[in-house]
Amino acid sequence: MQKDPLPFTSPLHNTGATRPTAVNVPSANVAASTPRATANNNSNNSPIGNGVYAPPPHSQSLPPAHPTPFTPTEPFSVSAFRRRSLCSIDQPGVVMTRLPQELEDTQHEFGSKLVVIMVGLPARGKSYLVKKLQRYLTWLQYDTKVFNVGTRRRIASKGDNKNGTSHSHAFFDPKNTAAKEIRDELALESLEELITWLKQGGRVGIHDATNSSRERRKLLLNRLEAEPNCRVLFIESICTDPVVLAHNLSMKLSSPDYKGMDEKQARDDFKKRLENYERAYQTLGEDDEEDGIQYCKLINVGKKVIAYNIQGYLAGQCIFYLMNFNLSPRCIWLTRHGESTDNLVGKIGGDAPLSGRGKKYGDCLSRFIQHQRQENERSRRVEAEAGMAISPLRERTVAVWTSMLTRTKETVEGFDPKEYDIKHIRFLNEIYAGICEGLSYSEIQNEYPEEFEARRVNKLFYRYPGMGGESYLDVIQRLNPLIIELERMTSDLLIVTHRVVLRILLGYLMDIDRSKMPEMDVHLHTLYCVEPKPHGTVVKRYRWDEELDWFVEEPADK
Repeated sequence: MQKDPLPFTSPLHNTGATRPTAVNVPSANVAASTPRATANNNSNNSPIGNGVYAPPPHSQSLPPAHPTPFTPTEPFSVSAFRRRSLCSIDQPGVVMTRLPQELEDTQHEFGSKLVVIMVGLPARGKSYLVKKLQRYLTWLQYDTKVFNVGTRRRIASKGDNKNGTSHSHAFFDPKNTAAKEIRDELALESLEELITWLKQGGRVGIHDATNSSRERRKLLLNRLEAEPNCRVLFIESICTDPVVLAHNLSMKLSSPDYKGMDEKQARDDFKKRLENYERAYQTLGEDDEEDGIQYCKLINVGKKVIAYNIQGYLAGQCIFYLMNFNLSPRCIWLTRHGESTDNLVGKIGGDAPLSGRGKKYGDCLSRFIQHQRQENERSRRVEAEAGMAISPLRERTVAVWTSMLTRTKETVEGFDPKEYDIKHIRFLNEIYAGICEGLSYSEIQNEYPEEFEARRVNKLFYRYPGMGGESYLDVIQRLNPLIIELERMTSDLLIVTHRVVLRILLGYLMDIDRSKMPEMDVHLHTLYCVEPKPHGTVVKRYRWDEELDWFVEEPADK
């Protein structure tokens, strides 16, 4: 029996959870072989953190029939090895790096390291982009952290301004030399904190600030040139849409800078601050390109995208993701299938049909979604007539996605394909349990006690043994294309899937910590409604009341 190592976090040594096997990763993006460790090997032959693998000190192999002597042109150099990067693909749980023995103690310094530097005027949606990007990369299992310069500035000033704001507009005047030195110093301090975090094992650090002048950006680049293992990606957010700008402005006035301040006074101060920034603002362009940087300009939340010199897998993933999301109001409904005949006897996996109760749930689900569809259309029409909509009102056909398995298909039989865009998608299939398919958990515990214990210890990394057995990480990778499609869509969407897949999707949409995601309670006959908003995500949960044969909203804190 086998299971995966912990490729980018602290390995579970002495748990008996590491054994040799070949990797079978059903990813739409990449498939790769991953080194394993055997249970009776010493620690030098174990997988170690951050997607890195160190060979045993005395590993032996048969020599080739006609060996060719190899003489290195220069002594082994740790710094030179760090700079060597022939392949930029580095997916957690999919790709691991094998290191020389000399570097075993510094394995956390390897793997993709990306510094994202934000650029743009205030109220242009930079923080919104940053939160979305951090959520996506964290869901893909890249340790990602945001370092906000404005937060550091407010902490440093201690909010001692009598007007209630940490700094008035005068602090941002480009002619205010003393204030400019302070702002540059704060930006560099944030960058130093970011670099330290990356060296301790982080993967993507995001420098969240305006960074609106070439002088400031050059200052940051000069510091990063001393870090050979870091790639740098600039992302500039440009917004010219008056409706979106007005919404961003109202959000900005609720920031800590203006806490407790009169609204008119806050608005006047922010407008003057913005004027100061505009006087010194220099957009990314040819002068920056001379530094050989890679950058992406997002105009009006991705309606237009300009990319230059994008290099590396991680940077490409960031750009591809940012190109696809939008601000259209929509509801994403998610639920497990109705009760199946296997649910009645506690079996996992398989392709069982629905029970009578499960069919009743599916019928109610179709009626409830139709009702909610009409309610949503009515409320959005009112919002558009009031001039408060951030995206144009359009006729939309609600999409319905299910897995390829019988129990999800039967759950949506009540949906008319003339009214709904119904698709059955293999990516949404339940995690495949390998040799444990069709067994109950008690049967797994009796027949495969080591597997049962290994799964209990770490469900996120555990891979079911046998041909095609999957781990949570495998399912995350195969769901990645659907996440991109989900962000691109402007219509309402219903997803009918399975327990593990639902946990992973909710983990992304609700930004749930990866250690808690595999333990989420996602009961049968429970419906989630997720509404992405510019200020965050609104989540509602509904329980099917069998007696009423209708859905009842549950309290948010339950």
